[in-house]
Amino acid sequence: MKYPTTDDAELEAAVTAATLAVRRGELVVFPTDTVYGVAADAFDADSVTALLAAKGRGREMPPPVLVSAATTLDALTTGVAPWARALVDAFWPGPLTLVCTEQGSLKWDLGDTRGTVAVRMPDEPIALAILERTGPLAVSSANLTGRPAALDADQAEEMLGESVDVIVDGGPSRGGVPSTIIDVTGEQPRLLRAGGIGVDAINEVLEPLDVALTETD
Repeated sequence: MKYPTTDDAELEAAVTAATLAVRRGELVVFPTDTVYGVAADAFDADSVTALLAAKGRGREMPPPVLVSAATTLDALTTGVAPWARALVDAFWPGPLTLVCTEQGSLKWDLGDTRGTVAVRMPDEPIALAILERTGPLAVSSANLTGRPAALDADQAEEMLGESVDVIVDGGPSRGGVPSTIIDVTGEQPRLLRAGGIGVDAINEVLEPLDVALTETD
């Protein structure tokens, strides 16, 4: 079911519906600051499997995890370097995804992560309102694999409507450009995907810390 968000009452109804759906193990769609995302409870392995199946994606492409607060990073990851925390301070909430070493004690199955987890805090009030109630969500772009990411609720519904229980309609996407992804599991940061945060802006944060961003070929 699609839920509008044109006033406070509609927004509350939409956030409530999305939250309850996640708790039931169902999939939901909502806007982020980049594109629309399809989400599942990060700690419900069956729901994450359903998310991957809905997109036509295998376990070799695990979804990132969205959080509502930067402090949640410490609950999900370990060994985060000071320079990585500087990136968090500079760009969260925003279109920056960090691939970190996951906490070994976590009881989840996001796919073939090889001991890592990609984490981001989106700069989108609707997404944050949902995340504050649900906790961390596995979220991938709301599209079928091989097709462009949905930039509004109608596009998401056309591709994923039969697989999701709730679609939160927040209007056209404000972003449209995917997040920048940086691997922070090593001694130096490594750019995995250019996106919403430019390389120059990242280097402005890193250079005073004597850290260099490595760009992949």
